[in-house]
Amino acid sequence: MTETSIPHAEQSLDEEETATLAVDGDDTEADDVEADDAEADDTDTAAGTRVKKAVSEGDLFRQSEIAADYVEGLLDILDYDGDIDELVAAGRPMVEVVGERLQNLVGQRGATLEALQELTRLAVFRQTGTPSRLLLDVGGYRANRRKELAAVAKNAVEKVKEYGEPVRLDAMSAFERKCVHDVVNAMSGVASESEGVEPNRRIVVRPAD
Repeated sequence: MTETSIPHAEQSLDEEETATLAVDGDDTEADDVEADDAEADDTDTAAGTRVKKAVSEGDLFRQSEIAADYVEGLLDILDYDGDIDELVAAGRPMVEVVGERLQNLVGQRGATLEALQELTRLAVFRQTGTPSRLLLDVGGYRANRRKELAAVAKNAVEKVKEYGEPVRLDAMSAFERKCVHDVVNAMSGVASESEGVEPNRRIVVRPAD
């Protein structure tokens, strides 16, 4: 099993961000970064440059295995029961935790889940030396949240098209912004961009130029 100790305070989440191979233009995160993130990721309309290192399918699955071991160790420490699945989807490693009494691992608006994802990515990085775009989901939270955010995005688009004025949404995490960008960018006549700084960074939906 992988080392399950939580990184020391000096090993902040910023280390993983510093190590990432993505070069942000104006918040040009993937899902995670999700893109992700999923992590990332958050994709703005502003031009940005991304530098990516090719990672094989086998390497991605190895990342998901390391992450699954790390998460399993955390669940043992916290005395939570859950089934853990590791997989590779859409070119990124993923770990899904399914079970009961897992809401505390999600937290308010997914804040705890985001923190756990960053810790898990850091655990992968410490073993492989490669920044990971791992996506962690607990209790299907991300899938359900995507549906909610799709509705938010479509409502904003309708308002923009009806009134011709930009619509500013509530502050969101990088994962949430990415979900909204994906929906808006798939629709004609509108565009989206992010503004502000974390934790108050938000999306503005506006008429396309």
